[in-house]
Amino acid sequence: MQRKENLSICGPSGTGKRHFCEALGQAAVEAGMTVAWFTIEGLGVMVRRHRPDDSVTRAMTRLIRTDLIIIDDIGLLPVSPDAAEGFYRLVDAAYERRSLAVSSNLHPSGFDEIMPKTLATATVDRLLHHAHVVVTQGDSYQATAGQGVKALY
Repeated sequence: MQRKENLSICGPSGTGKRHFCEALGQAAVEAGMTVAWFTIEGLGVMVRRHRPDDSVTRAMTRLIRTDLIIIDDIGLLPVSPDAAEGFYRLVDAAYERRSLAVSSNLHPSGFDEIMPKTLATATVDRLLHHAHVVVTQGDSYQATAGQGVKALY
């Protein structure tokens, strides 16, 4: 985080991506840093809330004062236009200033499957420029732990 590098952790559901981000966030808090946690749709809500009075840029400026910003669960659903805009604005505002940690079922190279290609390309270029990419593998821990997934019928 001191080097303003990013983390992209991607892989199948249930392979520990969120847990890894939670541990990273907890370590940052214990080290006296500030952490913000969003879903990508949460960024879309922020854009919609600040668009009427044209304060999106100010909101992003306040947000990137945080030492670590975590965006969780990208890729489960298509991204709304506001969420895609919010994600791009955040990555652009944080570029070389703050660390981002992103968890996704998709590798960032596949973000153009869930958001407009031009916006995805610009976002991924900035996100991965100073990034560590971790790819998880294996079966879902949630489905295999304890009783696993059981049919309800």
